Amino acid sequence: MGRDILNGSFQILQKIGSGGMGAVYKALQPEMNRMVGVKILHPKLANRQDLVSRFRREARAMSQLTHPNTVRVFLYGELDDGSLYIIMEFLDGKNLNQTVRSEGPFPVERALPILIQASGALDEAHKVGIIHRDLKPENIFLVQSGGVHDFPKVLDFGLAKVGERQMAPGSVVLTQEGMVFGTPEFMSPEQAQGKTLTAGSDIYSLAVILYEVLTGKLPFDAKNALDFIQFHVTGRPIPLNQRLPRRTFPPLLEKVIDRALSKNPEDRFASAADFASAMQLVLRGEESLPDLLAVRDPNEIGTAQQATRDAAVRRQAHDVLSAQAQARSVGSASDPRIQGTQQSPSRNVEPGKSLSRRAHTASMWLLVAVALAFLLLGVALALILMRVVIK
Repeated sequence: MGRDILNGSFQILQKIGSGGMGAVYKALQPEMNRMVGVKILHPKLANRQDLVSRFRREARAMSQLTHPNTVRVFLYGELDDGSLYIIMEFLDGKNLNQTVRSEGPFPVERALPILIQASGALDEAHKVGIIHRDLKPENIFLVQSGGVHDFPKVLDFGLAKVGERQMAPGSVVLTQEGMVFGTPEFMSPEQAQGKTLTAGSDIYSLAVILYEVLTGKLPFDAKNALDFIQFHVTGRPIPLNQRLPRRTFPPLLEKVIDRALSKNPEDRFASAADFASAMQLVLRGEESLPDLLAVRDPNEIGTAQQATRDAAVRRQAHDVLSAQAQARSVGSASDPRIQGTQQSPSRNVEPGKSLSRRAHTASMWLLVAVALAFLLLGVALALILMRVVIK
């Protein structure tokens, strides 16, 4: 307390939080005339390479994120006494858990904008290969920014899973397949089982947070951490509209949350941005999701290459049908159903149009062949009759 660090660049004013790994202080940065938060790892833990790596990894991950709803990191490093530090923006407000506990469940119109903004912060992290892995209401801080109330800040990437480009040379890999980290109440089924995590894991956790913000309760009636883990893996969430008897929610909202809470990551929204878009539709009063966000059978989706081939086949089939319609309706260009199939001589013909011409030519030759066949058959019958009459 009262100590200057980094050659007087920051003056420690008061402790505002502490935990097993370290403490967070409010500090003044005189040169910039602003308050900052200083997170310091306990010096006694400096010889724990795993914790040091985790602390450094949090700093590196957060320093690469620029989304306005992610807490900003200004500086990180090591003090003269060996303590590791992270200097970040100072947040004046309450976390989401404290706010719900003091004010009660949020109405839909208040809850969704908060989670939409938090989803935007997570989407940026996911795009650079960072999975948070410890999303919970305590790690979403509500502040006032630019006159906007309930402006969320996502923080605490201490358990983040990062890609190779976010890791410093010599970093220690903290987690492996089969190891479980995180907060049981909010972890995804695959996280509870120690499986490899994707962005879908954070989406699941965001959905659990949204559920609690709306109802003040979690999706499962569990008694302890092990129960929560078991429910996440095998349990069915209590329907949103059954959690608060005197309160109803839009049907689409329940569908959106159910999808985000799917046991299979592939059945959730493809990205945090898609999850945010779905919540926006709920706010707008929509009753269904567009095809872009709707769940589809994976067997029907196929690869992008297959989809491209299918589209080309559909275009060619359309061209063939158009050519046949033209052949059947010569002189009927006034028919509005076929006006769109006529090509202006001045336009370039698409590659698929050559197939139409070939199909048309083939049809004409087929008609000629049939006519010739009937002609030959008639001649043959005539010859037979003549022989019979002569005899």
